[in-house]
Amino acid sequence: MSVFEGQGLFCNEEKERPMEIKEYIREFSLKDVVRVRNPKVVAFGGGTGLSVILRGLKKYTNRLTAVVTVGDDGGSSGMLREDLGILPPGDIRNCILALADDEGVMNDLFNYRFDKGGLAGHSFGNLFLAAMTGISSDFYDAIVRTSDVLQITGTVLPVTLDEMVLMGELKDGTLVEGESEIPRASAKSGSPIAKMHLKHSAAALPETLDAIKAADIIIMGPGSLYTSIIPHLLVDGIEETILASTAKKFYVGNIMMQPGETLGYTQADHLLAIEHQQRHGGQGALFDYVIANDGVLDKAMAVRYRKIGSRQVLVGEHLPAYEYICDNFVIQKDRKVRHDADRLAKQIFEIYMGGGSHEFFHGGQGRIVPLADDGSR
Repeated sequence: MSVFEGQGLFCNEEKERPMEIKEYIREFSLKDVVRVRNPKVVAFGGGTGLSVILRGLKKYTNRLTAVVTVGDDGGSSGMLREDLGILPPGDIRNCILALADDEGVMNDLFNYRFDKGGLAGHSFGNLFLAAMTGISSDFYDAIVRTSDVLQITGTVLPVTLDEMVLMGELKDGTLVEGESEIPRASAKSGSPIAKMHLKHSAAALPETLDAIKAADIIIMGPGSLYTSIIPHLLVDGIEETILASTAKKFYVGNIMMQPGETLGYTQADHLLAIEHQQRHGGQGALFDYVIANDGVLDKAMAVRYRKIGSRQVLVGEHLPAYEYICDNFVIQKDRKVRHDADRLAKQIFEIYMGGGSHEFFHGGQGRIVPLADDGSR
């Protein structure tokens, strides 16, 4: 009998009882252990941040669901949204490609952007999703069929099929409509974003709620705080379903500040903004763990980002509602800063398998910062 057989997930050959995690890990790598358990993971986000971490997560489980906000109104997505009346396909496209088995030619093809004529500014992938929507029953069906074409690992879901028009309330009282316009208006006026709203109520896709209810791990972020992360919580059913879940819940903090949204913000400020938006905040914290980068940017990279009005997000105050995992999660490549998807995924699954402790995985570089008796760290 193999170690995978018998009653329970981890059983030895002599007794049909769960093996000790420590003993099992001596023989198998973390990925092997996680793949046997094959946890259900739901990751929320938008923009490029979510697609980056999906590439790390998919190496551990094939029961991975990416939930994407659909408030984008800029660029190719915005044009297709206005011209064809479809939900914006850009962030959906990025996540489908991130989960594709083969990210070679198809990745290049779907990301190809026309630069001339009437198609200038459009990516082939966005046009493909628009065409698939035209021959499908709805946008959700188009996503499913496109995912089948690319043979993705996991599932990509929109947070809602309802029209999602973002409204940003600035601290000076101004109300700004549109995802792309909100940070521009904030930067131009110098008035920070105070709160986000939806122009019209939106109901969560039932399949999205089902995925949350079944999840073993829930991840939110990285992504634009006010225009990618918080909008998920504005959709009816999302916040309360996450709060009711017994899954391990992670917030992945951004590495860089975003002009017009989070200039001057620490990780604590990001979390406080999310708490401020919660409609059911009295039911407890939305996350168990905060994954925060404490790696320092190269001087040249820091200077480059300062020129475009951005600086590195510091961890800041450690809020007592969360456990913090601080590590160097940054990759600096091709003049861009991105999360290290492999290291990030490793930390998440270490905590999942170890019950919140790193003692089982001595190779991990991260460290959980425990609370002292007075609530400080």
